[in-house]
Amino acid sequence: MNIEILHMTEGAKKAKGTTVIIDVFRAFSVESYFCAAGVKEIVPVGDVNLAYKLKEENPDFILAGERKGKILPGFDVGNSPSEVVKLDCLGKTVVHTTSAGTQGIANAVNADEILGGSLVNARATANYIKSKNPENVSLVCMGLEALSQTEEDNLCALYIKSLIEGTDIDLQGEIEKLKYTSGAKFFDKAQSSVFPEEDFHLCTQVDKFNFVLKMTQNGRMKRFDV
Repeated sequence: MNIEILHMTEGAKKAKGTTVIIDVFRAFSVESYFCAAGVKEIVPVGDVNLAYKLKEENPDFILAGERKGKILPGFDVGNSPSEVVKLDCLGKTVVHTTSAGTQGIANAVNADEILGGSLVNARATANYIKSKNPENVSLVCMGLEALSQTEEDNLCALYIKSLIEGTDIDLQGEIEKLKYTSGAKFFDKAQSSVFPEEDFHLCTQVDKFNFVLKMTQNGRMKRFDV
């Protein structure tokens, strides 16, 4: 099994085989919490206008997402797991657009299959990959707005790789460091309305969920229990 760690939009374009698009803060943590809450499916889209169009055509859909971390005008919810856990979304369809994670999905045009990865479902994702034993695995770290690398996405990729290969990393020590690097914004009171501290803790609950997020052929992200 050849495991390659790639980065941002260009990495997504190069991804092949079983591809994990990684966005810890916060896209695929959010989608994991949505799935745990019992949504029917998630429609990840890169284009904000398409998101609005889908909501207009389907008023019962939940419109979720952000740009630069902030909820978009007219959206039902932002890109915050602490908001998601308060929603009654059982059986609903979610349209989700973000600055990084969903852009990775939109650009992974050469992948055989696409998974959404974060720390909350990392072990399940690794177990799924091991069970499939594909020739090629691409772990794509989407970073900050798909423009620069971030510690949490790189850490998640290394963790998934270590689980597949049976090696060890100091995961908890590295998570603690995130409070002072890319996760520091969640502890900045001036940014708490956009990046609440609770989101940091929800996004770093390692291996909380025993399911993978997998794209179906009709472009929907769904939960598959491992």
